[in-house]
Amino acid sequence: MPNRTVFFISDGTGITAETFGNAILAQFETEVRRVRLPFLDSVDKAHQAVRQINHTAEVEGRRPLVFATVVNMEVLAVVKAHCTGMMLDMFGTFVEPLEDELGIKSNHRVGRFSDASKSKEYNDRIEAINFSLMHDDGQSHRDLAGSDVILVGVSRSGKTPTSLYLAMQHGLKASNYPLIPEDFDRRKLPPALVPHRKKIFGLTIAPERLSEIRNERRPNSRYASLENCRAEVNEAEAMMRREGIRWLSTTTKSIEEIATTILQEIRPERLAY
Repeated sequence: MPNRTVFFISDGTGITAETFGNAILAQFETEVRRVRLPFLDSVDKAHQAVRQINHTAEVEGRRPLVFATVVNMEVLAVVKAHCTGMMLDMFGTFVEPLEDELGIKSNHRVGRFSDASKSKEYNDRIEAINFSLMHDDGQSHRDLAGSDVILVGVSRSGKTPTSLYLAMQHGLKASNYPLIPEDFDRRKLPPALVPHRKKIFGLTIAPERLSEIRNERRPNSRYASLENCRAEVNEAEAMMRREGIRWLSTTTKSIEEIATTILQEIRPERLAY
């Protein structure tokens, strides 16, 4: 059973509150029940949220934890005045001291994009996502030169989720290209990739883990057999070494860790936050 209920409240999407809150909660060996309360953009909604939080406190007999990113001062005042949970106001904790230190007022925007339709950064991010989808799994050779990074590796080594994470989180145009038996027979990179060698980053994976993943998709197939997985991984790693391609193993790494390593190695000029 969960030890405590945690609320993530915001007058925006609540993504910042949830991301930051979960990062902090990960430091504690405790199970929690998570409740998201986004778009608290009026005093009435603030009172509704307070009633839900306070009711939870009464039923469970302990204070809920409340991670808040609320920039609307009227809404924030209601929550602070009436909420019985343990309030962790992230903007109050970090933004106000920064205002004092920098000597300027913050924008007090709700969320990362207060007006997405007018945000070049937002539109660039959408363009990067579309690009990465079009260049997933070697579907298109068109405009590979426009890629910020090209991921290569055997099938199911983590290329697609990493590409999409780089596009969604950092606005990078990430292509990915599978290394297949024909490439291993030629002992060369796919011809379409050769002109873009500097942008290539390789992903590999332990054969045992690869076999597990492939068996979920095609059980008891040669494609998923441990013998075949070992052969493909060995050939892919040998090719990366011959071609001087930077690479890492995704076996025990999260998508975030993989992406961070790629960013450190590739150092793209265009990077969104």
